[in-house]
Amino acid sequence: MIGQHDALTSTSGAHFAFTDRWGGVSAAPYEQLNLGGAVGDDPAAVRANRTAAAESLGLDAARVVWMNQVHGRDVAVVEKPWNSDGIPAVDAVVTARRGLALAVLTADCVPVLLADPVAGVAAAAHAGRPGLLAGVVPAAVEAMVARGAEPARITARTGPAVCGRCYEVPDAMRAEVAAAVPQSWSETSWGTPSVDVAAGVHAQLAALGVEDRHRSRICTVESADHFSYRRDRTTGRLAGYVWLGAS
Repeated sequence: MIGQHDALTSTSGAHFAFTDRWGGVSAAPYEQLNLGGAVGDDPAAVRANRTAAAESLGLDAARVVWMNQVHGRDVAVVEKPWNSDGIPAVDAVVTARRGLALAVLTADCVPVLLADPVAGVAAAAHAGRPGLLAGVVPAAVEAMVARGAEPARITARTGPAVCGRCYEVPDAMRAEVAAAVPQSWSETSWGTPSVDVAAGVHAQLAALGVEDRHRSRICTVESADHFSYRRDRTTGRLAGYVWLGAS
């Protein structure tokens, strides 16, 4: 359920975790631990998977904040889970409420988890190629800083995502992204233009003064243990979780 290379980690009261695709109840093509509620899977299976994943982390599934991700840069500041009015369309959530878990769904995009345990502020962001260009990660950091976080104290973790060796794009698209974030320029293993979104995210974080950063070595396209939209099209979603323990 929590992959061998994506296990729960803790840094001075900040907790980070990334799931793999195993240990859930979803049937093919979403097998097994699909946590995405908008990909065509049985809603009951998704609810069971979210409960199981939360419980494996010692969390209350009802106290996990999810997003309606739309590849933008909007950030929501939250103090509690969403009410019955629905989940807003945002690609980052920030909280100063300890014990409240934030979740981000991915299946090739970069899940970005951020925390400043001293200030008691955490964030989760969804960074695909459009989000990288839009600046969703800088927007999340800005929202954290507005609530007392300091970039030099922020710990950043990015989870399994498509790597630059596999994310083939047209040459003009690579040029567009690289013009905004040069570190994203890449080439596939077969010699065609590509984008390394995770490298771009880490470059943005470094420019903001976030020094404590860790990047997962897992490429979702290459790993049979992870969901990949690029590889399979109809598939499930992984989740990254971040929360702060009691001070």
